[in-house]
Amino acid sequence: MAGPQQETGAPRPTSRDVARVAGVSQATVSLVLGDKWRGRVAEPTAERVRSAARELGYRPNLAARNLRLGRTRTALLVVPALTNEFFAHVYTGAARVAARHGFGVLLYPSPDGIGPARDPFDSARASLDGVLASSMASDVLGTIRGDELPLVMLDSDPAGSLGAATVNLDLADGMRQVTEHLLSLGHRDFLHLAAGVDSWTFDVRADALAAALSGTDTAVRKVAAPISVDGARIAAEAALSAPGSRPTAVICDDDFLAAGVCKAVRRLGLRVPEDVSVTGFDDLTLATAVEPELTTVRLPAERFGERGMETLVAVLEGRTPEAAPLPVDLVVRASTGPAAR
Repeated sequence: MAGPQQETGAPRPTSRDVARVAGVSQATVSLVLGDKWRGRVAEPTAERVRSAARELGYRPNLAARNLRLGRTRTALLVVPALTNEFFAHVYTGAARVAARHGFGVLLYPSPDGIGPARDPFDSARASLDGVLASSMASDVLGTIRGDELPLVMLDSDPAGSLGAATVNLDLADGMRQVTEHLLSLGHRDFLHLAAGVDSWTFDVRADALAAALSGTDTAVRKVAAPISVDGARIAAEAALSAPGSRPTAVICDDDFLAAGVCKAVRRLGLRVPEDVSVTGFDDLTLATAVEPELTTVRLPAERFGERGMETLVAVLEGRTPEAAPLPVDLVVRASTGPAAR
């Protein structure tokens, strides 16, 4: 009896689709369909994977099979842009681990952080072993066929990864550290300058801030701004000069936003931190280039890239990768001080 037929023009099913239907990880799908599951996957689970593949009409991608056979030793790192040094550090970490395992890493920035983008391999049909992708550039994955390969999502919701492995930073704890620091300085009136980007990573920060302030005698207002110094300055000037009490502390989702807030405070004739304390997130070079230097959450970008590549290697070898998020640290500098009385 013939297998299920795909409708003309319908998207080709991927191993992630099989993982979702079977309720298993993408690594398990690779083991079962690569006939390497014995002794590592239970028979009922293997049959569930095979059944899901038949139901979807899934056929393994040849590039992915090349990876399992160890023929190409090449990974693709998909990031939203190269204008943010964070992703340069992620690449450095990923390439360091890749070199230890005999892999090369190709870097693919998705223009302006959005997709779809042109397939970078139209002219040189490069084979890939797997993909590391930032959640902020995930729209491009279908265009470059990254969803047909072993995939590791960076900074992404584990519950919505459709079978892909995820590597995350403990962003919620970072926001908790920021909030507790400001509360200890007596701040009770906050402005949250949020990144104007629809992304899980920024949702986590907003949720963590709300949780940290729950049950305290605080007021918090949220304003969204583009992730740029000028965009943040404009939004912060409007928020800080609005009618009503002025916030004594501004919590920013990003160091660029925090730099814009510092400019806005000065343009309003105020001082950081005497009148308004400001915090950032990332601890990029910018954090110590501004005056006063920023109190911010340090994200271990190179270690993040290392963990991403380590996770991809584990997926390729059929091992369960480490799931715990990477710890982050609050770096206290001169942009925060006691609440103005």
